[in-house]
Amino acid sequence: MMQDESDKGWCVSMEIQILDTIQLLRCSFLDVLMPLISNGLVLWFALAAILMIRGVTRRTGWILLTAIVLEIILCHVVMKNVFQRVRPCDVNPAVSLLVSRPTDYSFPSGHTALSFAVVTGLWLSGDLKQWRLPALMFAFLIAFSRLYLYVHYPTDVLAGILTGIFCGWAAVKIVQKTMAVRKQVQEAAA
Repeated sequence: MMQDESDKGWCVSMEIQILDTIQLLRCSFLDVLMPLISNGLVLWFALAAILMIRGVTRRTGWILLTAIVLEIILCHVVMKNVFQRVRPCDVNPAVSLLVSRPTDYSFPSGHTALSFAVVTGLWLSGDLKQWRLPALMFAFLIAFSRLYLYVHYPTDVLAGILTGIFCGWAAVKIVQKTMAVRKQVQEAAA
């Protein structure tokens, strides 16, 4: 049973209303598709690994791997434990989940953060320009799937997007700096 308005606050109440409105879209097709899209997160790890193997894309692979590591640390180790936000499926258990109930906290959305960390890293790397738009669209689909699946609030997803963008940007800066230092060391040794 949903908690009353005074227990949740107006913001959470509004977010639950948004999630309940999204639930009106539920149909058998989307009920199958959305968990698959949400689990598509694995593709980001595969993309980073594939890019690491090829010499011409190795720098971009390093950027994506660094973005993933930064996202895991910032989102899953730090932010989720600092904010400790309960999930909407715990506030409104009347909604039947299509996925196993996540065991960690809700804020921010880790799936969304990781997706946007990879997309931002890919976008800012300057490589693989033909993959940018499809990757961005897939990242937005993953973000929406988290709302459809009733496991994140809209502000969790928004914070995930912003966290991911920051991690992707930071990864580019870290890899650029590391490569510049490595080049200086190689030149000094020569």
